[in-house]
Amino acid sequence: MKVPLLDLRAQYATIAAGVEAAVKRVLESGHYILGEDVAAFERELAAATGRTHAIALSSGTDALLAALMALGVGPGDEVVTTPLSFFATAGAIVRLGARPVFADIDPRSFNLDADAALARVTDKTRAILPVHLFGRACELETLRKTGLPILEDAAQGIGLGTLGQRTLCATLSFFPSKNLGAAGDAGAVVCDDDGFADRVRLMRAHGSRPKYIHHVVGGNFRIDTIQAAILRAKLPHLTAWNQARRRNAGRYLGLLDGTPLGLPEPVEAHVWHHFVVRVPEGKRDALRAHLSSREIETEVYYPTPLHLQPCFANLGYKAGDLPHAERACAEVLALPVHPDLTEAQQAHVAASVREFFA
Repeated sequence: MKVPLLDLRAQYATIAAGVEAAVKRVLESGHYILGEDVAAFERELAAATGRTHAIALSSGTDALLAALMALGVGPGDEVVTTPLSFFATAGAIVRLGARPVFADIDPRSFNLDADAALARVTDKTRAILPVHLFGRACELETLRKTGLPILEDAAQGIGLGTLGQRTLCATLSFFPSKNLGAAGDAGAVVCDDDGFADRVRLMRAHGSRPKYIHHVVGGNFRIDTIQAAILRAKLPHLTAWNQARRRNAGRYLGLLDGTPLGLPEPVEAHVWHHFVVRVPEGKRDALRAHLSSREIETEVYYPTPLHLQPCFANLGYKAGDLPHAERACAEVLALPVHPDLTEAQQAHVAASVREFFA
């Protein structure tokens, strides 16, 4: 039985009519950059996330970059963040000439350890950038005590009800594999601060307002209209898709109970972008190979922590500096948890895991 890590074809089959109508509408309009579909998507996304503003952008990476630029992060600044995340989290900081300062993770949640983060704050710290990794909400209350701006990297966390609430903003990714995915790259910033939202919008279009008058050096971070239209067609399904992910995660917790795997905690504030287990005793790669032989797709998020990436060697980190993140990278394995996963497929995954450990 084949079990894909993600099944976008199955998803598309259920929403094809709406998506195709959206694409046709844009193509017939002849308006392919910004326009009414983008404005409408921003209104609908703001309502869905409970925020005053949603600014649609060209990717999740560009959402991070535009938000940091709007905050004024630059050379000489430090941003405290996690070493366990997709590269863009730290890459956006470095692209602005600032320094990512990595603090270790909480080994239970895989998210940034708030106390460890506070210990890394200095007079150079310009912001804190936590990540809602794998769809689990990061603990923010302790971070708020610093009084520093907090930018939430919520690329994997859309559907969490508090994104951008009592923080400067949250950044979203609509990469096709996300809980809400476009048919290509897209992203957004959501926030309640009018002035900050205005600066993000200014950064989105080369810092230009009106046309050809540039107040700052921004970027070309505009979302394609066709992506906004597709996301409008998919957004009404997000709640049901996240509910299906929660159902599948809950089923796994029962099916895999009693195995040697370290299972994720069944917390409420989780949208289960990934169902990530820990494989002990150095057996992760062997289990992955075994599951592959049973036609079950898995993935490792992430094999190397950010502080040990070759491009960040100049930051001076070494193996052993952040042991919880380093151990996680050696043990984590993501199992399929997408909304179109069937009970039979999950049973096959669980049986195959048990077969491996038998």
